[in-house]
Amino acid sequence: MSEYSAEPCLLSLSGDSPNNDALPLLLYRGAVALGGDTPESDVEKVFWANGWGNGFRGDTFPFHHYHSIAHEVVGVARGTAQIQFGGPDGPVFDVQAGDAVLIPAGVVHCRLDNAPGFMSIGAYPPGQSPDLCVLSEDDARIARQTPEVGGLEIKPTGQNDLAAALARIKAVALPETDPIGGKGGPMATHWRHDESRQSA
Repeated sequence: MSEYSAEPCLLSLSGDSPNNDALPLLLYRGAVALGGDTPESDVEKVFWANGWGNGFRGDTFPFHHYHSIAHEVVGVARGTAQIQFGGPDGPVFDVQAGDAVLIPAGVVHCRLDNAPGFMSIGAYPPGQSPDLCVLSEDDARIARQTPEVGGLEIKPTGQNDLAAALARIKAVALPETDPIGGKGGPMATHWRHDESRQSA
């Protein structure tokens, strides 16, 4: 297990970006010890060992989007990237190989740069699969031109859809384990269970 730190960042409702005012994003620095020719496998093994799967190998989408029915973890297997969280006015984090980000349902994210050589691994808690909500028709247009979107249904959302999206986000079950630290990981400290949520 790699020695890592976890930085919480709580992102609340901002314009058309629902975010999640109950669960902070967690940025893990040095989350995965990478070695050999297949760092993608190193990241996947950590996620799978902690019960997270049903994921992908690829890039982080270059348009503002969020998932209203699933939490997501993204680990960096190769390269570096600048990723903005919380919507167009949110903070930007530089991530590098070995880092990971636990993204609560509803938190908007978007890759801002296009540095070559970046590869990320995504995963989800048991029983959860992502939808693909975008903030605008411009984001939807970019999404339709992004091959990695695959078969995901693109859902443009705005002020008229925000209340329904917030209700879906609040109903997403909390995972049983942290994708990096397992039962005793940082999620147990920063994502507190309450009576309105049920564990996955």
